[in-house]
Amino acid sequence: QRFPVTRAAVRLPAGYHAFQLGGARIVALAALSDAVREAMAGGSLYGFAAAHPRARAFSGRGIAYAIPLPGGVADVVVRRSRHGGWLAPLTGDRFFPPTRAPHELRAAIRLREAGVRTPEIVAYVVYRAGMLLQRSDVVTREVARGRDLAQLLLASPDPEGKADSLGATRLLLAELLRAGAQHPDLNLKNVLLAPDGASPHGTRQRAWVLDVDRVVFGTPGDPRIWRENLRRLTRSARKWRTLHGAAIDDRDLDWTMP
Repeated sequence: QRFPVTRAAVRLPAGYHAFQLGGARIVALAALSDAVREAMAGGSLYGFAAAHPRARAFSGRGIAYAIPLPGGVADVVVRRSRHGGWLAPLTGDRFFPPTRAPHELRAAIRLREAGVRTPEIVAYVVYRAGMLLQRSDVVTREVARGRDLAQLLLASPDPEGKADSLGATRLLLAELLRAGAQHPDLNLKNVLLAPDGASPHGTRQRAWVLDVDRVVFGTPGDPRIWRENLRRLTRSARKWRTLHGAAIDDRDLDWTMP
């Protein structure tokens, strides 16, 4: 059964192409759509990634897989969109149409245009999941040598390395503030640190924000955006410290708004 074509379905960002394959609707970068189509041959992009012989698994809200696309045209991370919080046990990976994937694509483009580092979305795939609900897979470019903030803080970093990671994270929050972007799920797993040898910002790393499917945009520079993003990150830090022994305390995040 084919997906109905709606106005929302045809309003695609520049450079993206939409097509259907079997029971799935795919939106992909036009330059990589052939590779995505090939990966979909087995019916599920997430299934293709999970079974890939070179897959590397990452834990978070479910498992994501880093793989090369067919033909080696790009290194990507494939994840299945899932609910968090109290809805997770009830709905899991099922969403009402059109799922969060179209919003995530638009949010990622808007963030990148505003100077916020977030991985480029290569493609998303939407599948039917019964009469009313749908599932979606989201494919992003892999950030080379990236590690999330939780990993870094669990590795007992040296003081200089920890200060560098947290300094880069503070810069990320400042970038989100300038973009007017509030991230309701800004936790330690959704901050990715990667080397940046040419950084003009005084840090050896740059921070990237992940899982932007719930990001909402308000007025750039609004102090409430700073407070809410910092509150959510601090809450996550406390949880990781209590449950897993992460090397962070509230004083590390006692940041004033820039």
